[in-house]
Amino acid sequence: MPATPLALTLANLLLRPGFGARRDPDRAFDRLVAATPQADGDRAFADDFRPLLRDWSKEADLTPVGWASGQAHVRRQLRNRARIRGLLARHPAIEQEPIERPVFVVGLPRTATTLTHGVLSLAAEHRCPRLWELLTPDLEPTAAERAKAVTAARRMVGAIDLFAPGFRDIHPLDPEGPDECTFALPHTVMPLSQVRIAGFPARHHERDFVPDYRYLKQVFQVLQYGRPRRRWVLKSPMHLENLDALRTVFPDATVVWTHRDPVAAVASFCSLVEHSMAITVRPLDLHGIGATWLDVLSRAMARGLAARDAIPAEALVDVPYSWLGSDPATGAPELYAAIGARWTSDTAARLPAVTARPKGTRPHRYDLARYGLTRAGVESAFAEYHDLLAEVDRL
Repeated sequence: MPATPLALTLANLLLRPGFGARRDPDRAFDRLVAATPQADGDRAFADDFRPLLRDWSKEADLTPVGWASGQAHVRRQLRNRARIRGLLARHPAIEQEPIERPVFVVGLPRTATTLTHGVLSLAAEHRCPRLWELLTPDLEPTAAERAKAVTAARRMVGAIDLFAPGFRDIHPLDPEGPDECTFALPHTVMPLSQVRIAGFPARHHERDFVPDYRYLKQVFQVLQYGRPRRRWVLKSPMHLENLDALRTVFPDATVVWTHRDPVAAVASFCSLVEHSMAITVRPLDLHGIGATWLDVLSRAMARGLAARDAIPAEALVDVPYSWLGSDPATGAPELYAAIGARWTSDTAARLPAVTARPKGTRPHRYDLARYGLTRAGVESAFAEYHDLLAEVDRL
């Protein structure tokens, strides 16, 4: 387990006086709701987060930073929802904004979804949401409002870099760079990357995600309103389990599905979760991380494969890991051609900026056995995926 950085130790000491609030999570939740005015009819949305915070508080090895993190997660969702709903009430024309032919990058985590998204973000005619926009979606900000939002995003990224120095080697975050829909979607499995929540997976798998994707569309309509319309290029590995809901709300979407050997993808992602969870839970249950995420990711793949047959061939692009992982200069133009986008010399000139390893980061190394997993076990969990992966690898 990563050693505890001094900054994290100090943060836990500073937050300890408020740690006792976890003993009454309903009261803590009520305070969050009271501090965030809700739009008419939106109380049900807010109440959906009550069991999440309740379960978050029950993590036996939760740290003070972990408890603050859970409250911050709920607070951000409530505030953003209230802001979006308020904007729609004041500017009804927002919901008339067309989100036309969006591109959604999906796939297991650690299959080059971030790199693929970054490559697609290079085109001038494409629009990718920036991390600061996803954290505080709003209409076109003033210079001062933009600076404030970027600063808040920079502080969040800075805290992660301080509390988990190895995280940046695995998944560097850029406050002003393109990032994933996970930050805007109300309900994803990502809380499991911070705490062990016993009742969470069962509730999650039973959820109807169509309302979430309708809300996600509203977020992008807000970010588009009053600004030049460009083709949205979006990304999240979490979309893989919800392709049916995604296509219900975005029927003309192009799905770009990245592929990689699940043995490597699962091992790499468990390592990422270890670094993330080390901020919020001490000590870590590494085998628990492995068991949880093997189940979550294999379920997501099964759901993705089940929804795949309903996607028209012209709306589905399979991307082998080798396209960008081995030779991006060759793979990037192929990717653009596959989604009907222009690959230009200007775009090509910007390619090295997104394919190069960020300065100061180290190679990421990971070991499946560290998380109590075996190659045979992972291959068995992803048995349905093997034929498709073999077919894609021949592209």
